[in-house]
Amino acid sequence: MAKEKVSSAALSSLGHVLTMSGHQVCLAYSGGLDTSCILAWLIEKGYGVICFMADVGQEEDFQAAKEKALKIGAEQVYVEDLRREFIEELCFPAVQCNAVYEDVYLLGTSLARPVIARSQIAVAQKEKCVAVSHGCTGKGNDQVRFELAFYALQPSIKVIAPWRLPEFYERFAGRNDLLAYAAQVGIPVTQTKAKPWSMDENLAHCSYEAGILEDPDTTPPADMWKLTVDPEAAPDAPEDFTLTFEKGLPVKLEYTDGGAKKTATDSVELFLTANAIARRHGVGRVDIVENRFIGLKSRGCYETPGLTCLRSAHLDLEGLVLDREVRALRDQFVTYNYAKILYNGLYFSPEREFLEKSIAASQGSINGLVRCRVYKGGFYVLGRSSATERLYDMSESSMDEIGSFAPSDTTGFISVQAIRLKKYGEAKAARGERL
Repeated sequence: MAKEKVSSAALSSLGHVLTMSGHQVCLAYSGGLDTSCILAWLIEKGYGVICFMADVGQEEDFQAAKEKALKIGAEQVYVEDLRREFIEELCFPAVQCNAVYEDVYLLGTSLARPVIARSQIAVAQKEKCVAVSHGCTGKGNDQVRFELAFYALQPSIKVIAPWRLPEFYERFAGRNDLLAYAAQVGIPVTQTKAKPWSMDENLAHCSYEAGILEDPDTTPPADMWKLTVDPEAAPDAPEDFTLTFEKGLPVKLEYTDGGAKKTATDSVELFLTANAIARRHGVGRVDIVENRFIGLKSRGCYETPGLTCLRSAHLDLEGLVLDREVRALRDQFVTYNYAKILYNGLYFSPEREFLEKSIAASQGSINGLVRCRVYKGGFYVLGRSSATERLYDMSESSMDEIGSFAPSDTTGFISVQAIRLKKYGEAKAARGERL
């Protein structure tokens, strides 16, 4: 196929003076509306395009998407299975530190971006691409996450971000323009004007945003949710299972399937099983307005079934086996900042490496099992135990026996704690101020 030179506007936006005629670009391709149109547009502009697809557990017909990309004009399509890497290197450390953004969002999209970016750069290097490209919008977080990762992984790489190029976003002002372009050049798409929300799915979650969801007071349509059963339509009987943790990592899931007791120990199998159980009981739906890294607020709806169960069980077990002061320091510093780093796209950074070492240091005692129940959208803990940790002493904590703890010792403890508060009360009284 003959290659045309890229426009000066595009080159200027890229900030370099390469003559791109005949050069290859590695595009993060999903098979959806945006990246299919971007693929066609890049070819229209004269680039040779290598498409990269990451299998991070999304329900996707990768063969169909590959054929679609080749039909549009991609020179080659890579489909890389990153599920194990995604679970073991991103999801499990997030479970270990109970990572959560703004108290609600379990970071499903953020967790997947580092493994995707790392694999895309590897493909770009293999194919000697001069640039990488993505379909992230100019108002979202993902553009930051991908590009910061790209530059850390290969500092010399060039990035083509169509949604920040005037000649692209002025031509395609919205999704309706993309749909019209797709129809014009013969790109089949599943998105229609009747359902104009954007979706991003992986093994951990599915996210929904844009379109009618941009009004934060609009209730998500019932047929939007893809992964989970409506909690009201979930089974009338609860389902129980047991999770075992070693050093804060989920290592075993025991459950019942068709009356037979089963066990999952492989990380991928365990995660998929947790997902399946939670999905059929409607667990893990949230609808929030969050603060994006670039300063805008955004409404997002998320389904995070299995990860919700894993995190909740881990959090519960820590109450039994984790030292109080270690937990307080971890919660105040590590959990908050690790979630912030993931959300803001700073995974490939020295601060992330530092925090992950801190996570591991906090998890040596997180060994035990948690008996769990899911029922009509809810996750519940039925009990927890540890065969190795002894922080909890039932005899000492009991209200029915003295044990080794002498209640009289508490008198001195209270007296010491009261010294400061007595001074505070005296000062307030001297000023005539009411407590």
